[in-house]
Amino acid sequence: MKNSIGIAVIGAGMAGLSHIAGYRTAPTLYAPDLPPLRYVAVADVNRGLAARVAARYGYEKSLGSWQEVAADPDIDVVSVVIANRFHREAVEGLLAAGKHVLCEKPLADTLEEAEAMAAAARGAESIARVGFTFRRTPGIAAIRDLVEDGTLGKVLHFSGRYWTDYGHSPQAPMSWRYKGSPGSGALADVGSHLSYVAEFLAGDILSVSGGQLSTVIAERRLPAGTVTGHELVELRDESEPVENDDYAAFNVQFSGAAGSLEVSRVAAGHPNTLTFEVFCEKGAARFNQLVPTQIEIMIADGPHATNGYRTVNLGADHAYLAGGLPMDAPGVGFGQNDAFGYQARAFLDEVADLDDALPPNATFDDGVRNMRILQAVVDSAADNGKKVSL
Repeated sequence: MKNSIGIAVIGAGMAGLSHIAGYRTAPTLYAPDLPPLRYVAVADVNRGLAARVAARYGYEKSLGSWQEVAADPDIDVVSVVIANRFHREAVEGLLAAGKHVLCEKPLADTLEEAEAMAAAARGAESIARVGFTFRRTPGIAAIRDLVEDGTLGKVLHFSGRYWTDYGHSPQAPMSWRYKGSPGSGALADVGSHLSYVAEFLAGDILSVSGGQLSTVIAERRLPAGTVTGHELVELRDESEPVENDDYAAFNVQFSGAAGSLEVSRVAAGHPNTLTFEVFCEKGAARFNQLVPTQIEIMIADGPHATNGYRTVNLGADHAYLAGGLPMDAPGVGFGQNDAFGYQARAFLDEVADLDDALPPNATFDDGVRNMRILQAVVDSAADNGKKVSL
């Protein structure tokens, strides 16, 4: 184990803040057996934003580029939370510098870049992981446990949606999120989450069919200033075409199960609605990210059989909660931000080589598989919904 671990996060926007805060939370989760953590740097091309965020979360300094992070000998662990098209360059440079890297999903902007990153990770001496954050959502992990321990039994059908509304207003400014090849919009942004959640619960996706990509707001005006996250800002008169998808839908075939998935960034009234139902041989379960402290389950037979769903309040009997939250009892609120703390703790556990560690984060090879699913959706959509095998 190292005497201490120096931490940096590249990207000070909305998702970057979650990583920055997650590392702050990580040592307070579970046993206090991590080595001392040093919160070294926040880096962003917007140096003013980086400085403000570093001060807010108690990081020692702010930097302006991944190259500065790579060159800093005080930094051991780096989260990469920047636009997808910049992932490969930053990650490969950081791995070459010997840094341990946790990269946001999707792994890259294209499958080819993701495969190159995975090859670099396999050849690196340091650890490279991708953030599949929803695997650490207690409700989703609890449903997986019910599938795997036989309570619900084999999955027969998965139905999932991830609806967001950050792009529903025509006044939302042009940003990097609206640029890129087909599939790099809503499909990459939130479809990446939904597809790995589907596999987490139902097993490997074997094929994709019925792929559909749609752009419903064709142009967006340029911002007058800097854009952070999904905020509305003053707009210029000039506009540019939206290059990628506002909406995507597709069907999947698992081994012995089927599924349907739908994602949107123009679903008014749904700021962050990940919801699904999983139907199994012995019952069913459903989850809604808007109510993350609860799941609903239905058991078909036996002493716990129910005529319809019953609500279960999550607490210390369920994944990640016992000894993690300050109050781990049912009825105490928690949500998506907490999963970034579990994710950071798992990464630091692995870097520190702890014996009693959380399950490790997804590998870059897992990230490539996720990208292959997204590419299969793009290929299906380009060929009138044709079935595409993985």
